[in-house]
Amino acid sequence: MKKIGLITFLFCSAFLFSQKNMNYVRISYGSICCGTPSTKPVTDYLKKFEKNNRLSTFEIFKQGGLGREGEFNLYIGTDKLGKKQKTAFAKGLQSVITSQNKTRKQDSDGTVDFDPAVTVYKSDLTDIKNLTIYKK
Repeated sequence: MKKIGLITFLFCSAFLFSQKNMNYVRISYGSICCGTPSTKPVTDYLKKFEKNNRLSTFEIFKQGGLGREGEFNLYIGTDKLGKKQKTAFAKGLQSVITSQNKTRKQDSDGTVDFDPAVTVYKSDLTDIKNLTIYKK
C-alpha cells in the first residue's frame, strides 16, 4: 500500500512541477509589402537572457496564417521569471524590438510589435487556431 501511495505521489508531482506556463507575452510580426521581418534578433535575445539568468528554455508558441504575406504572432511563456526578471526581460525585449524596427527599410520591411503591458493567458491560447510550438 505504501508503494502505491509513493508511486502515485511521484507521478502526480511530475505533472505538478512540469513546465506549465499560464502567462505569455505576445510579439506580432507584420508585413508592409515584402514579408515579415526576421525573428533572429528576438530569438538571440531570448537565448542570451536564458544563458545570463541560468534559465531553461522559454516555451514559445507561433500563431501563423494571420495574413497573405506570412504575418504571425509569437507567444513566450513568462511564468518561470521572478518579478525583477520579468521587468528586465520586458525592458530588454522592448529594446531589441525597437532597435529592429529602427533599422528596417521603411518602404518594404515589415514591423515587429510588442506591448509589455499585454498578458495573454493560457485559456486565450486554447481558442487560437494555427498555434504550433516554435523551435528557435
